[in-house]
Amino acid sequence: MIIGSHVSFSSEQLLGSVKEALSYGANTFMFYTGAPQNTLRKEIDADLTTQAKDLMNENNIDITKVVCHAPYIINLANKQDLNRWQFSIDFLKQELRRCDALGISYLVLHPGSAVVYTKEEALENIIEALNQVFEENFNCQILLETMAGKGTECGSYLEEIAYLLEHTHQNMGVCIDTCHLNDAGYDMRKFDEFLDEFAEVIGLEKIKCVHVNDSKNERSTHKDRHANIGYGTIGFEALSYICHHDKLKDVPKILETPYVGMTWTDKKRLYPPYKYEIKMLNENTFDPQLLEHILTDYKR
Repeated sequence: MIIGSHVSFSSEQLLGSVKEALSYGANTFMFYTGAPQNTLRKEIDADLTTQAKDLMNENNIDITKVVCHAPYIINLANKQDLNRWQFSIDFLKQELRRCDALGISYLVLHPGSAVVYTKEEALENIIEALNQVFEENFNCQILLETMAGKGTECGSYLEEIAYLLEHTHQNMGVCIDTCHLNDAGYDMRKFDEFLDEFAEVIGLEKIKCVHVNDSKNERSTHKDRHANIGYGTIGFEALSYICHHDKLKDVPKILETPYVGMTWTDKKRLYPPYKYEIKMLNENTFDPQLLEHILTDYKR
């Protein structure tokens, strides 16, 4: 199984990301090249990138299965403020250039929110923006993420993703998110039926990444609140089935589940669950005391 989690990209840049991923027992990972909520970015350090690639080679991490995520502040769907819309286009180009400098193959992108536009108008705005982006050639491929449909989000239905793929000038892929799909109305406990629908509407070859998240919400609530693996409404059995699915064996699976928290002397501390969740999924065995074990281990 190709499985990892979201990791940080800080002072050691990609090298630090690899080290964190290895500490979780992962063989892939996903990162942002800077904070997802702002535009602050440090120049890519070529030496740190070389060290990161060496460390990946030493630990059998295939860089072609490593994923970057575009910042949340990019919104290609709303062009009410043309300067802000153009900023999103230019910033997306910058992120793709950074991915190329790092040698990363995939950049996951939220399609955007319509805000004041109809869904149909918003989809056309996204297409126009992406075609501007593709006026420049990039090695890194954009993966459109399936969304929960919160607010005016685009991309919560497969038909919307298919429309975007069909009308842009460059080949793109898809990142499916199990929590988002559940909250959008797709039944992840009937995953083979979902794959059949995906194959008919889009084509299975377009799935390049899977975000593996449980959901705090029932299906079709359009809320997008992630839960730890086995602690939500999708459940461990369904999520493990997805991770072990033969049709997705070469696709990286990325955990974006919540940190586990506790309070010590009135200070809230949060701990990453990824090492434990990766172990559970690799062994296909649910640990009903997962959260307690995480807190006990970190307390030591």
